[in-house]
Amino acid sequence: MTELKPSARETAEEAFLDAAERLLVEVGYAGITTRRLAEEAGANHGLVHYYFGSMENLLLRVLERFTERLIERQRAMYAQDLPFIEKWRQAMRYLLDEDIPYEKVWLELQALAWNNPELRERVDGINAEWRSVLTEAFEQARSEHQIEMPIDALVSLVMAFNLGIMVERAAGIEAGHRDLLNWIDNWLEETR
Repeated sequence: MTELKPSARETAEEAFLDAAERLLVEVGYAGITTRRLAEEAGANHGLVHYYFGSMENLLLRVLERFTERLIERQRAMYAQDLPFIEKWRQAMRYLLDEDIPYEKVWLELQALAWNNPELRERVDGINAEWRSVLTEAFEQARSEHQIEMPIDALVSLVMAFNLGIMVERAAGIEAGHRDLLNWIDNWLEETR
């Protein structure tokens, strides 16, 4: 079977999305102009609005695309036939060591959506996807570790915990994070 080559539009759109992802991490939303994005993508700046409608739509597409990849990874990780503690440890390695670019993109675009109802709705959809992943994952944790907290409350706690670490790390603060994770790890070991 012959593999179809992407069209010129698809290639340009991917170049814009890749460039926007890099720039969100490097300079943040406020540092991105249409011209800077086009230069980074190696494409005509007029195509940004032609293909995406607005810079905000392009940036949200970056977040959605990035999230799709990570949610797929997380679902596969949590689906493994392993004790919950092993999955938790891997998730924390992702949080602290690997997902830094995503965290920056997430925080930048979450802030952008605070005052824009249309964008907020799309960010809420991404948040709901993460909640779904964690709801499935933490049912196992509740069972294995006799956690009696309602699942929605537990998922909210974990999401707020992750967001707190992300925000502090974005500000260069890491004090106590490893100690907290070690404490949680020890508690998970003790309650197995």
